[in-house]
Amino acid sequence: MKSKRIHRIIGLLLVLPVIGWTITGIIFFIKPGYQAAYDQLVVKTYPLEKLFVIPESNEWKEVRLLKTILGYHLLVKTDKGFQHLDPISFKAKVIPTGLELTSLLNDSFTHKPERYGRVKTSDNLKVFTNTGIEVSLDWDRLTLRQRGDDTELINTLYKIHYLHWTPYKSINQYMGILGLTLLIAVTFLGFKIYISGRQQTTPNKQFKRDL
Repeated sequence: MKSKRIHRIIGLLLVLPVIGWTITGIIFFIKPGYQAAYDQLVVKTYPLEKLFVIPESNEWKEVRLLKTILGYHLLVKTDKGFQHLDPISFKAKVIPTGLELTSLLNDSFTHKPERYGRVKTSDNLKVFTNTGIEVSLDWDRLTLRQRGDDTELINTLYKIHYLHWTPYKSINQYMGILGLTLLIAVTFLGFKIYISGRQQTTPNKQFKRDL
């Protein structure tokens, strides 16, 4: 009886997590809207029309020459990270602002205008489009990162699935461990109750045969 009581208590504690795991698990399996929510937005580039003499440097581990609507870009990778240089002066390329930033982003949105639309407002290297998408520019790498309401929704579902129910990482980790521990415990107790039930019914069956 004690095992059954503990089994019921743990089962009640797992009602919400199991419902969350089931619903989010189905969504993760079907993946509705994932392609748009996690679209890999890239800066639009053009064919190179000029030749540049790139000096050799032992500090440069990787070198890339690109052309965008803003002109030519030299991206170099060093042990300290990435650098965005002007391929003529080899000095740090000026970070775009205002119309330059808007032109670069709008040009990159042309492959999916239905999602990204046009730049509506900007805040440093982060812009917001008229379709409600937030786009961030990493100037040193010349890469883009986008997120919309659908991205936020899916990220929230992941938090629900992995029991990240609080804004505190350490608490969330304990909740995850506790949830898995309770799931193992309820499974073990259920198996124990099942074995005990079979052991109790077996003598009765044997008694009927004897009769």
